[in-house]
Amino acid sequence: MAASVSVNPGKYGKLLARVLPAVIETEDENARMLAEVNRLMDKPCLSPEESRLFDLLVSLIENFEERQYYLDASTPHGILLELMAARRVKPRDLWSLFGSKGTASEVINGKRGISKAHAKALAKFFHVSPELFI
Repeated sequence: MAASVSVNPGKYGKLLARVLPAVIETEDENARMLAEVNRLMDKPCLSPEESRLFDLLVSLIENFEERQYYLDASTPHGILLELMAARRVKPRDLWSLFGSKGTASEVINGKRGISKAHAKALAKFFHVSPELFI
């Protein structure tokens, strides 16, 4: 059994008062919490209080992203549409990935499948695994 690290309630309270973590409801709130997580990740060593705050923020972010970015995992096409909607990506934002407006339109409208090369490009663009599109 791992020994529990003691958290100073006063120090933890000050961190909470500065960050004001709460259930995330908007993209702006999510971005603010992500920025705080990144700030903590940049530190070489976290205090027990910072570690506890980090865990809380990650939990809040995961909860929001699971609700906000729920993926219709039935098809690669469905996943593409869900990611586009969740991240407010327009078809024109993907033209360069597909090499042309026409190809992008056909893929987005489900008239053409997603090739392995396109799956890799989409994965890089959306920061997800290419397997989602194959």
